[in-house]
Amino acid sequence: MPTKSRAPEQKKPRRSTVLTVLDIGSTKTVCVIARMTPCETGQYLHGRTHSPEVIGIGHTKSHGIKSGLINDLDAAEQSVRQAVDAAERMAGVTVDSIIVNVGAGRLASHMSSAAIDLDEGRPISKSDIQKVLKAGVARASNVDRTVLHMLPVDHVLDGERGIVDPRGMIGRQLSLNMHVLTADAAPLRNVEICINRAHLSVEAMVATPYASGLAALVDDELDLGCACIDMGGGTTSVAIFADRAFIHADSIPVGGHHVTMDIARGFSCRLEDAERLKVMQGSALATPADERDVIQVPAIGEDDYGQATQVPRSLLNRIIAARVEETLEMLRDRINKSGYSSVVGKRVVLTGGAAQLTGLPELARRILGRNVRVGRPLGISGLPTAAKGPAFAAVAGLMIYPQVAGDDHSAMRFSNPFRLAGTGTDGPLGRMTQWLKDSF
Repeated sequence: MPTKSRAPEQKKPRRSTVLTVLDIGSTKTVCVIARMTPCETGQYLHGRTHSPEVIGIGHTKSHGIKSGLINDLDAAEQSVRQAVDAAERMAGVTVDSIIVNVGAGRLASHMSSAAIDLDEGRPISKSDIQKVLKAGVARASNVDRTVLHMLPVDHVLDGERGIVDPRGMIGRQLSLNMHVLTADAAPLRNVEICINRAHLSVEAMVATPYASGLAALVDDELDLGCACIDMGGGTTSVAIFADRAFIHADSIPVGGHHVTMDIARGFSCRLEDAERLKVMQGSALATPADERDVIQVPAIGEDDYGQATQVPRSLLNRIIAARVEETLEMLRDRINKSGYSSVVGKRVVLTGGAAQLTGLPELARRILGRNVRVGRPLGISGLPTAAKGPAFAAVAGLMIYPQVAGDDHSAMRFSNPFRLAGTGTDGPLGRMTQWLKDSF
């Protein structure tokens, strides 16, 4: 894990600032403008140094995005413009840079380690820690794909793992394990182009499951180990945390919209009607009463329910359950394949819009074989009631990310034309991170 200072050298005055984040999903685009206010450490959220207070929010249906990938720049740009404009009007401010989430690009995780030799008899100093960190960053950056996150996990001193702060200790060799999360460059570049066309600059890109975990997990889950599964409209992704570190991420191109498509194909109805049936009538679990209950399914081209077809509710639930079971089984296999199944233990948190489907937590408990709860944004004030559910966990996590951005060394990798010149320690995100350090 990244080292923490043992005691502040000087008490500095805390200040507030304004932060803008953007969640570009397959089904919705959300922009939130928040005022970051210093706060005391909470009972369940010890890592939070500042509390986001929402002062502006814009929400619109996404267009030009499929399974997290932009397939129509013009349509996606309009969705971004509408969401940002609504948030600006509500907050009364003008936005020029944002933090955005990334759910596409075939996210892939791997561990990278680097080691340095120490002088025996001399205690480990801060310069030694910086030296091994620099070596770790250099080694982790040697990949063909775009580095999205590069996070220290823990130090290893002479083979002893799990050392949080090795300063003052004595040993022969100091190693650093880093979690490196990579993605394909093209999807990330297209997201940046879309935002640039709306006359905005990108300050940071954050993996969607990482952001959801930052917003929805409590301290005990971060300490003991937990999997945060973000079930969006076009993609489903998982982030694994242990010992307060983000150690693995993965994604599959299947989401809630695929359930809607299955219903529309099975009943030959419009997508709008299929979505309504899924939300209002559907369930991922079957009940004995489903065979007796009858629902109305309007046919394509019919505006009223006069010509609607009557079908048993059990047929609708079987269509939903088939797709949801397939998705959960794929996630279970991905978690087992990652090698962190024992780290996750019995703890799984569901976020994302598809997590609101009736019966999904119970079905997930059965298939994953773990305790499952639905996660919601924690520690965020000013959110409207409609935005307090699991569908808004990712955008809430983007507001928390600047508080941990100092541990993310991926900016050292972004010295190529892919990133904007203003991003890094000299850009607004860098100033935000420095402000958080100064005021805490």
